[in-house]
Amino acid sequence: MGWLWAIIVGFVLGLLAKAIIPGKQHSPLWLTTICGILGAIAGNAIARGFGVDETAGIDWARHAFQLAAAVVIVFLVDMAYMTMRGKKRERA
Repeated sequence: MGWLWAIIVGFVLGLLAKAIIPGKQHSPLWLTTICGILGAIAGNAIARGFGVDETAGIDWARHAFQLAAAVVIVFLVDMAYMTMRGKKRERA
């Protein structure tokens, strides 16, 4: 069940990250989901480093770190994906 939640959270974080980043991202949905999963893992590690990984109620700070990490990862991976495909990034 943990893997299913990781995929669901990664999917949602990846889509939110794509919505936050200006312009069009060309990476496929499966790659966005993997980036979201990596963002969740990195965000948890960063939150743990700041001491906010476990709080009473909803862990808003941890989720903010996860989303910020997902935005950075999706942005970097999309740039790398477009470079490998030989296309230039479109500006909004």
